[in-house]
Amino acid sequence: MKLLFDQGTPAPLRRQLPGHSVDTLAEKGWSEKSNGELLDLAEQEGYAVLVTTDQSLPFQQNLARWRIGLVVLLSTDWSQIRLRTREIARGIEAVRPGHAIEVPIPRPG
Repeated sequence: MKLLFDQGTPAPLRRQLPGHSVDTLAEKGWSEKSNGELLDLAEQEGYAVLVTTDQSLPFQQNLARWRIGLVVLLSTDWSQIRLRTREIARGIEAVRPGHAIEVPIPRPG
């Protein structure tokens, strides 16, 4: 599956998702795009899922307009995200086009 990571999604996560093709916004030169532009571009380039840490994105956009799914990580902390890679992978497999799934990332302590 073709995945796109936003700037808040730790790039090392890509190594924990074998079988997926992963690009980042920075690699694509899309870091400065607005959310709507980003979703348009991602869809045009055939991305199935955007993995994001922008918790407000699903509420700012009418996701039903796009054929891309969103997996929203509720943290940007790699030390905690790396402990939840199975849940993230399940979210990527489960999300449907035009929908979002949140993956909770508990805080340490």
